[in-house]
Amino acid sequence: MFHFILAYILLEHIKQDISLMRKSILLLLAVGAFACSTPNTETITNTSTPSTPDPTPVKTFDAISITLEQAENLATLPLGCVQTEYPNKLGQTIGSAKDLGEPSELHPAFYGCFDWHSAVHGHWSMVKLLKLVPDMKQAEEMKEKLTQNLSKANIRAEIEYFNGEFNKTYERTYGWAWLLKLYEELHTWEDPYARQLEFNLKPLADLIASKYIDYLPKLRYPIRVGEHTNSAFGMSFAWDYAEEMQAEYLKNAIAAKAKEFFMDDQNCPFDWEPSGYDFLSPCFEEIDIMRKVLTKEEFDQWISKFSPQLKRGDYNIAVGEVSDRTDGKMVHLDGLNFSRAWVMYGLANQYPEYGHLVGLANKHVEYSLPNLVGDSYEGGHWLGSFAIYALYQNTKPVENE
Repeated sequence: MFHFILAYILLEHIKQDISLMRKSILLLLAVGAFACSTPNTETITNTSTPSTPDPTPVKTFDAISITLEQAENLATLPLGCVQTEYPNKLGQTIGSAKDLGEPSELHPAFYGCFDWHSAVHGHWSMVKLLKLVPDMKQAEEMKEKLTQNLSKANIRAEIEYFNGEFNKTYERTYGWAWLLKLYEELHTWEDPYARQLEFNLKPLADLIASKYIDYLPKLRYPIRVGEHTNSAFGMSFAWDYAEEMQAEYLKNAIAAKAKEFFMDDQNCPFDWEPSGYDFLSPCFEEIDIMRKVLTKEEFDQWISKFSPQLKRGDYNIAVGEVSDRTDGKMVHLDGLNFSRAWVMYGLANQYPEYGHLVGLANKHVEYSLPNLVGDSYEGGHWLGSFAIYALYQNTKPVENE
């Protein structure tokens, strides 16, 4: 009997030990499973808040300062086209035979450079270069052409053309924008020579400004293309003019329309760009006008929804690659590179926290600038202006709101 009781007691101890061992094993397995599911904070980054690496240093492009040599090189482009009448794309609506005429008869001021708007910004290029580098060897030749083309009689004829029955919307708004940019450039040129040219051009600039004021309230929807009719580009240049001229009514009209069109935009599809013929970036042009019309606080909030990736130090976007610079449409992509660059330069200049974009802008300029001078007329008649404007934007001082 004693042996039976002793055996029973030993058996119960063994069962308890087995139960305890099983619990211990289960506990160890649970701990191991938890450890496997917990991220290693030393090696795994939270993807919801990506790290911002320091931007890779990018060399400064030598020509950004527009040296004497570079200015004289670029000057050959407008000098080679502002009085070159053919080839020419008039882009006109003809009401009758009396509307026909040679380009220099219809547009005695702006008949060269293939089309009206290119002729306008060809003159802007000469004025800008003369202001920046007055000692160019072509300075007198440029002034002579400016005096000949921007005469009071020639500008009066340009106004008469705009007042024609079928010409009310001629060059809206791309040519309008460049005309206001030309006038703004003359107005800010502190040289007695510029005063007569400014006086001559003023009636046409006033007409174009009034056309903007009439047009913007009627525009119900933004035009978001990468070519001439892009709404953001047209408003951006007109804003610069209105700000310089203290034209508050025009400024208010532009600011109101820009906010109406773009304030609620989010996640602009940069991946869709560029289209095959773009010389403007719809996304970047929108950034350009909004940085001008919004306060810093408003802009910070807006861009955080519109294009938050631009805040990253490693942001990148590929340059527009040109396959054939003798094709007047495909060469537009060189213009895209310059216009993207001027937006990035302007943004970085106004808000230093976007300074990392300068290297990317340089990359865009470096791709296209070497191909301008000595290349085909398809690009040469207009791309010089885009290059000059981009290079200038990198050094232009901008006062924050």
